[in-house]
Amino acid sequence: MKNTSTAPCPVPNEQQPVNEYEQLKDAFFFSWTTLGQVGYLRKLVWVWAWSWIVAGPIAAASFPLEKYPLRFGLLGGGGALIGLILVLSRLYLGWSYVRDRLRGERVFYEESGWYDGQTWQKPPQILARDRLIVAYEIQPQLDRLKQTFAVVALLIGVGCLLWLIL
Repeated sequence: MKNTSTAPCPVPNEQQPVNEYEQLKDAFFFSWTTLGQVGYLRKLVWVWAWSWIVAGPIAAASFPLEKYPLRFGLLGGGGALIGLILVLSRLYLGWSYVRDRLRGERVFYEESGWYDGQTWQKPPQILARDRLIVAYEIQPQLDRLKQTFAVVALLIGVGCLLWLIL
């Protein structure tokens, strides 16, 4: 790998971390974390509800709704949380990848393919700008996702306790 530290940025536009951040922020799926509280929760409830398409029949096969309505609800709701966890994980991985690219002092990039990777040392002013973006734009998204994971873990714990009581 060749290390270049010239003033003009040799990194192709689509591989520059700040442009990757802009693309992620504007993407339909990844923009969910930038929505207001109600919009964000609406998206998550939507994913959870659609996850019932898979979780509901599995829960019904194990615990028929007519005989065990509470167990059916707990198992179906918990199973539907798996779909939500997968979506939240994808959101977290996307935002953390861009955070790491912005926070790093060097940018790895490919000029024309996987076989010619290069690194570029960011100048101090670009590094400072990128780290400000991380601190004020990306870290709040990651903190929101961590809080959401904590709430999901709490829901799973409460569901498990209710299951034990039944």
